[in-house]
Amino acid sequence: MATRTPGRERPNWAAGAVSLAWLAIVVIPIYWIVITSFKTQSTYYATNPLAPPTEPNLDAYRLVIESDFVLYFANSLIVTAGAVIPAVTVSFMAAYAIVRGGNGRFLRSVNWLFLMGLAIPLQATVIPIYLIIIRLSLYDSLLALILPSIAFAIPLSVLILANFIRDVPKELFESMRLDGASEWGTLWRLAFPLTRPAVVTVTVYNALTIWNGFLLPLILTQSPDKRVLPLALWSFQGQYSINVPAVLASVVLTTLPILVLYVVGRRQLLSGLTAGFGK
Repeated sequence: MATRTPGRERPNWAAGAVSLAWLAIVVIPIYWIVITSFKTQSTYYATNPLAPPTEPNLDAYRLVIESDFVLYFANSLIVTAGAVIPAVTVSFMAAYAIVRGGNGRFLRSVNWLFLMGLAIPLQATVIPIYLIIIRLSLYDSLLALILPSIAFAIPLSVLILANFIRDVPKELFESMRLDGASEWGTLWRLAFPLTRPAVVTVTVYNALTIWNGFLLPLILTQSPDKRVLPLALWSFQGQYSINVPAVLASVVLTTLPILVLYVVGRRQLLSGLTAGFGK
């Protein structure tokens, strides 16, 4: 009678089949979007949608770029950078103050205030934000998108960064204090390097959220020259709904910065983890 080899497990064919099916569900739409963006409108309707283009061309991309895509890209970049940099900076300093500031009543109240911000969805604050922006005379401006984005990015960022700072051994802070370092020096010379993975993670997450934001640009902007990429993509799809390659080319161009940010953020995250363990 055959015996099983100790330590050798049977392959899980069911899990492998499900994984392959899920991979196909994810990859096939991406493949269709990319190959279709290199087709012309006539060849798209005349050939198999999943067949690669016989004569790839950049006409769809040229049409998208000529439709003020560079302006919309610049607007999205300004809004994303203008919101992420202040939000992450303020969140990091607030998290450090909450963790290292003791158990004072004021700091506990501030911490609870940040946690309450997580329970308020963006959709529930659209009307108050709209009225505030109108009162401040900021309607139809990029600043009208930056300020609310900062406010909604801070609560979750503080929560994540505070948990990472809390994991830093107290002995390291005490040794820095014995060496004569100020709180400001301890913040940037000790807490920041050790929590760099969390800072990078929060930065990438907030950047992706703000870059893909649609509701605030739809409510708080009106002029075509103030459109960001998600709103421009929506209007471009309505304008060129028949030209499928052009619509999908705009989707590819809108997604490329997100992919680049993910790759860069992933590398920085790995380097930050290595630096943290090295310390």
